Parts: sequence; C-alpha cells; structure tokens
Amino acid sequence: MKRLEGKVAIVTGGGGGIGSATALRLVQEGAKVVCADINLDAAQRAVDALNGNGLAVEFDAQNSDSIEAMVAKTVERYGRLDILNNNTAVTDPETQRQDTTAVDIPMEVWQKTLDVNLTGYLLCCRFAIPHMIKGGSGSIINTASNSGLRGDLVRIAYGTTKAAVINMSRYIATQHGRQGIRCNAIAPGLIVTPALERTAPEVKAVIGKYTLTPRLGTPEDIAALVAYLGADESGYITGQCIEINGGTSVPQPHYAEFYAQSQQ
Repeated sequence: MKRLEGKVAIVTGGGGGIGSATALRLVQEGAKVVCADINLDAAQRAVDALNGNGLAVEFDAQNSDSIEAMVAKTVERYGRLDILNNNTAVTDPETQRQDTTAVDIPMEVWQKTLDVNLTGYLLCCRFAIPHMIKGGSGSIINTASNSGLRGDLVRIAYGTTKAAVINMSRYIATQHGRQGIRCNAIAPGLIVTPALERTAPEVKAVIGKYTLTPRLGTPEDIAALVAYLGADESGYITGQCIEINGGTSVPQPHYAEFYAQSQQ
C-alpha cells in the first residue's frame, strides 16, 4: 500500500536506529526521504538502503543556518516538502551520564539538551512550515518520549525538553491547522536499538517487567506510526501526543510485583 506516493519527507536523526527504520518505511510507502544527521556517514548508510529514493544531508540541530540549509536542499532536490519527522536528540553517553538532577546537572549539559531537543525542533518547523503551506498541506511528527510525561530519578533535561516538545506540537497544530498543517507528537517508551544494546542493555529486563505486550518495542514500531501520521488517512488527527510503549503507562504501579507472584 503506497500511502505516501508523491510525498517528500525529512527525517532528522536519520542515521540512527529509529531514524533509519523510519526513512525505510516512508520509502516503502512511496515517499522520497531526506535523511538528515550530524553524522553524514550514518545518514548515507541509511540512504544506501533506500534504492535511490533518498538523500543524505549533514546538519547540526544546534545551528539555525544548518537547519535552514537542510530544508532548502530538500526542496531544491524534490520540489516540495510534505512530512517532517523531528527525531534528533542528545543521545551521546557522556552527556546523558551528566544529565542528572536539578541540583547536579552541569548547566552546559542543560543548555545543549535544550538547544538540540527543543530549539532544534522549533527551527526545523520554522523553516519547513512555509514550504508546507505553499504546497497546501503538511504533517509534522515530533518525537517526544514517555520521559516527557512522567518523572524519573535522572535525565531532568531530557525529560523537560520532551515535555516541551509535546506542548509545542499542540501550539503548532493550533496556529497552523487552518493552513493545512497537522502536528502531532509521539512518545516512545523503551525501543531496542543498537545504541541501547551497546550502552544500557540491562534496562530491557527492568522495563520488560512493566510492559504489557509479549515483546519490547523496535524501531519498526515507531516507523509504522510515523508513516500513518504522515499519510492522508490520518488527516483528522492533530495536536495529539500518542504513546507507543507496549502499555507500560497503563497498569497500576504494583502490577509487575503481583504479576510475577501470579506466575510462580
């Protein structure tokens, strides 16, 4: 089913596990896709799997000129822009290690996280929306996180930016809806990516205890949701935050302990 035939999409963070899976799904649905990433080699590897239907672009989510150029290259290459999937985030282990609490977080880590995870999204929207309006419609899908909906013991900057992304999505949906622009946020839970396997494989067992589905999430799960929100069939959905987490936010807090006891 080619739901995205004739559409052009940008996937930022397109060289990562979720980004590359999303780019591939969008192409399978008929779109042309620009994979934008600060790591051009990673973006090119993702594009190599797209059978000539993609373009790798190097961009820096902390640099306004770089973001503007990324959008301009997309429109120059393909003539339009229909879908923007903001999927960039600060994920390097050293920065994440320092993203702790309000008392302890270094301010440069706080600022970097805001610049990439929030301001970078805003700037991508700023430069993409005029092209979408010109084309008559557009769908923006902002990758948030379940960390933006609940508290945790660490990663205060990450969680705060993801919460802001959710409400920014509502503002964009409100301000540009009558111009044909839809904007939604998605809030993934634990997604098993190569990066997770390298840096924190132990969290799979912890989160798995609270997951209602028989398996943990994969990048392809996120890609499927992005494809749906980019397609015209989701045309009445805007301003929403859709959780995609295997139901981890559904049960009572004591679920995991009582379930384990019932299996003994």
